[in-house]
Amino acid sequence: MSEHRQSVETAVERGLCPVCQSPRADLSKPCPHCGSPAVEGAEAPPPAGTARRSMPEGLFTVRASDIEPYIGLRYLSKLFRLMAIILVLVLVAEIITGFVQLGTVALPRLLGEASRLIVLAGLLWGIGDLAILLIDVGHDVRAARILLGRQAAHHLQEHHGERRREARGAAGGGDQKTV
Repeated sequence: MSEHRQSVETAVERGLCPVCQSPRADLSKPCPHCGSPAVEGAEAPPPAGTARRSMPEGLFTVRASDIEPYIGLRYLSKLFRLMAIILVLVLVAEIITGFVQLGTVALPRLLGEASRLIVLAGLLWGIGDLAILLIDVGHDVRAARILLGRQAAHHLQEHHGERRREARGAAGGGDQKTV
């Protein structure tokens, strides 16, 4: 284990921010002093006077590290939107050039070109929005898979625990008749 990781773990154990070393009551939230992000795997402290829950809270939550960013789709979205903006700029330049060179005679041809370029720019912008939608869908699917896996593991753990208790009870002579 690296020295940096050990120093971070000791700071977390003492309730300190791993970046600025200031006291931090809740490690599951960003540091109010330096703004460093929440510590991965840290749970919020239980409110005073409440008993700790029997089921671990972290079992049914999704950590930020579980949902990896779709960097390629974000760049693709920005690329399509940039192409749409460039097409609108080309349209403006074409209209200016057409009026300067031919005057009002170029109007019918410019209307046809303008409608095609506007439709194409709208399609490109829409494709950029669809890429963002795909990112959101991917996050939802990944989070659902993670939560389902955790719930299944928790269910199996509980189920096997009940079987072990039943087996211990049967092995210990739990069926004695009273007269």
